Amino acid sequence: MTDTAEAWQSLPFAEWRDTCATLHLWTQVVGKIRLAQAPLINHWWQVPLYVTARGLTTSPMPHGTRSFQIDFDFIDHRLVIAASDGATAGLALEPRSVADFHREVMARLMSMGLPVKIWTMPVEIEGAIPFERDNAHASYDRAAANRFWRILIECERVLTRFRARFLGKVSPVHFFWGSFDLAVTRFSGRRAPPHTGTAPHLANWVMREAYSHEVSSVGFWPGDETVPMPAFYAYAYPEPEGFDRTTVRPGAYWHKEMGEFILPYERVREDAAPDDRLLEFCESTYAGAADLARWNRAELERRAAP
Repeated sequence: MTDTAEAWQSLPFAEWRDTCATLHLWTQVVGKIRLAQAPLINHWWQVPLYVTARGLTTSPMPHGTRSFQIDFDFIDHRLVIAASDGATAGLALEPRSVADFHREVMARLMSMGLPVKIWTMPVEIEGAIPFERDNAHASYDRAAANRFWRILIECERVLTRFRARFLGKVSPVHFFWGSFDLAVTRFSGRRAPPHTGTAPHLANWVMREAYSHEVSSVGFWPGDETVPMPAFYAYAYPEPEGFDRTTVRPGAYWHKEMGEFILPYERVREDAAPDDRLLEFCESTYAGAADLARWNRAELERRAAP
């Protein structure tokens, strides 16, 4: 196996569907703690998780005059809670129900003098069960979780290169636990029309904050029941006329129901130059959105070094 193949891991959705569903809910427990503690930043940028050299992290969160963070470690398979006064706690990442995970995390926070109150209903998931009652999701495949994180490492690296090419307002490369995806978003600088959409257990005012300004966004997610495969995606809001007919490289297609371009992850993973293929997808979908919506690209983009 080549170094490239080892880096861009194979992770068919069907092989880890149950672990993916459980891990999605575990990240929502932790993400809602971050939501409860961090002050609102535009477009909900205070709530995502971030890729680390070992997994995912909340980054530091305030709790009075103390700070704390919660990390998923997908090498040692532990959840680690660390406070600014040196206090630490943790639990094993192993097959356990969402109800048990939620109970144990909240108990450890309480034992550290870091009580947090969260709304326990998962968001953006059809048929969701409140955390404390969810005994249905209890899978954890160590190898699959590790492969998922290793894919995120590669995606974060390439998406950061794409982010660096933009001088305008651009989001961090961050992991949204609601939709369970890694994304980066560029902004034109113009306000967008009020968003009219919703998602399960997510009010319209939440969507309006997220999409208050014109965007072009690209990211990765591991698959779901709608698109049961890992894939890269790209969309624009508001969607400019003709965006669905944009010429996009390499081998992506328009998913009408989702209103997004989809590039199967396997097409990138199996390419001889996966970084280049992913960057082509990012650049071509952005260019299509920006040109059709008449963004001021000359002012927003970084010129290539000579």
